[in-house]
Amino acid sequence: MNHCIFCKIINGELPAHRVYEDEQVLAFMDISPINHGHVLIIPKVHYSELRSIPLATSIAVWKVVKKVEYAIWQTPDLVCDGTNILQNNGAAAGQEVFHAHFHVIPRREGDGSRFGFKTVNSSDQVRKDWAAKIKDQIDAA
Repeated sequence: MNHCIFCKIINGELPAHRVYEDEQVLAFMDISPINHGHVLIIPKVHYSELRSIPLATSIAVWKVVKKVEYAIWQTPDLVCDGTNILQNNGAAAGQEVFHAHFHVIPRREGDGSRFGFKTVNSSDQVRKDWAAKIKDQIDAA
């Protein structure tokens, strides 16, 4: 995809500070980090959203997410009291670059960044009904 900023990074057309790379996955520093040490992990083949990534590639990406998250905790001088693993799919969910990617964000006590979500009222019956509908889709796959 010639218009995708992440594909341009993969192809070396745009610079990035790479922290990990193999045949399937690339991890690099976010240019607009929430905190120092904020890393993005992407498949090296363009998939716009998580649901379009083949399972084997998803597993490869997740292994790198785990590897990067562990490394962040171990990095000297990078104060890390917690981490967020974030992945958005679709504009309504906040996705801005339409190349599937994970954020690994080091968190510090009192860093001032919070992710907030509005909740909906949900009775036990409503949750039971939604569980059955979603389970039907899982079973049909």
